[in-house]
Amino acid sequence: MSPVASLLMLLLLGLAQAQQDMDEEFSGNDEETIDITTAILTTNNGTSELLMEGDMLLPQTRNALRCLSNSCLWRKSSNGLVTIPYILSPQFSGMERQKIERALQSFHGRSCIRFVPRRNEYDFISVENKGGCFAALGRQGGRQVVSLNRQGCIYHGIIQHEFLHALGFLHEQTRSDRDSYVRIIWQNIDPQMAFNFDKKNTNNLNTRYDYSSIMHYGRTAFSINGRDTIVPNSGANIGQRQGMSRIDITRLNILYGC
Repeated sequence: MSPVASLLMLLLLGLAQAQQDMDEEFSGNDEETIDITTAILTTNNGTSELLMEGDMLLPQTRNALRCLSNSCLWRKSSNGLVTIPYILSPQFSGMERQKIERALQSFHGRSCIRFVPRRNEYDFISVENKGGCFAALGRQGGRQVVSLNRQGCIYHGIIQHEFLHALGFLHEQTRSDRDSYVRIIWQNIDPQMAFNFDKKNTNNLNTRYDYSSIMHYGRTAFSINGRDTIVPNSGANIGQRQGMSRIDITRLNILYGC
C-alpha cells in the first residue's frame, strides 16, 4: 500500500472512531438503556455511606448549599483553564480506566475544565471502587472521593454525572423552579425518602429547565410501588445516561467562566 493510501486509510479510521464515539455518547447502546436513577440507586442500594438525593455525600464540615457560591468551585489558572488533578484506584481494570479517562476527556473539548493525573497537588479527586456511584458536591479541599463501583457505575453518562456533582452541580429535579416543569407524585414516594425531593435555592445560571440533562433523575426515582414519582409536564423523557446535554455543557461554561 502506498504512503498516500496508508494515510487515507488512517484518516478514514479516525473519522469512523470519532463517529462511533459520538454515537455512543448521544445515542447510547443496549447496555445503557436503563434510566440513570435505576442504574445509580440500584448500585447504591446497601451502601454504608450517608447520601443525599441518592448519590451525593453529605458534607462533613459545611452545608452543601454553600456550594452555590464560589466557595467550592475549582480554581481557574491564569491561563484560563480549570485544572483538576485526579488519581485512579489500581482496582480498576485497563478497560475500566479507559472508560473513566474517556469520560473525563469529554469535558476538555467543550469547556475550560481539564482533568489531569495528579502529581503532588493538595486538592485532588480520588476515583475509587467503593460501594456505589457517588460524589461530594463541589471542591471540598484536599483528597475527595468520587466512587465508581465496578459493578454498576462504569458508564459514560454516570461518570459524567458524578463528576458534575464534584464540579458543583445539583440534580435538575431539585431546581428552585422545578414545579413549573415536573410534578412530584408524593404518594408514590417512601415518606422516609421524601427529603430527596426538596427543592433547593439554586442558581439556575439563566438557563432553561432541561429534561435531557444528565443530572435529571428518571420517572420512578425512590418509588415504593414502581409507579412514577417525577412526571414531566411536557411528556418529555427524563433520566437519560448517555452523556451531557448541550445545556449541561452551557451551564458548565457559564459557572466556570469558560
